[in-house]
Amino acid sequence: MSGIKDKVVAITGISPLDDLRVEDWEEMIDVNIKGVLYGIAAALPVFRTQGFGQFVNIASVAGHKTVPTMAVYSGTKFAVRAISEGLRQEAGDNLRVTIISPGMVRTNFAEGVTNQTVKAQLEQSRDTFAMPADAIARAIAFAIEQPSDVDVNEIVVRPTAQK
Repeated sequence: MSGIKDKVVAITGISPLDDLRVEDWEEMIDVNIKGVLYGIAAALPVFRTQGFGQFVNIASVAGHKTVPTMAVYSGTKFAVRAISEGLRQEAGDNLRVTIISPGMVRTNFAEGVTNQTVKAQLEQSRDTFAMPADAIARAIAFAIEQPSDVDVNEIVVRPTAQK
């Protein structure tokens, strides 16, 4: 997992709403919401046919609480949680649905941020207290290693210093 931070591609339109970065908003919606839906559309028929399966969808602590500059990003992550919960309720007894909500992770997440003030704040937070990406991998492993009759619905993973 040591090289995972180099492979993370983030779609972030994190900026004040007044910046009106409509194209960024559209891209975030396409990746963060539609990407989850397309994943469900691809896997659900397979899971139904084989009679079992587990979805692991990545949301964010931003899907639990929003702060200035994060309204649209938070909205997409709230949506991931809502879609995942709806899927869990519809899934039946043989499919599992897990939501992983990471806090600040040591990745290149800030590189996609165009607002320089927000980018600098994110980079400082990342450099000060972000957790390694393998913390998220361990959370995912924990969820999928449970017995087939146990569904870990949601895991929130944060650095201890994150507010």
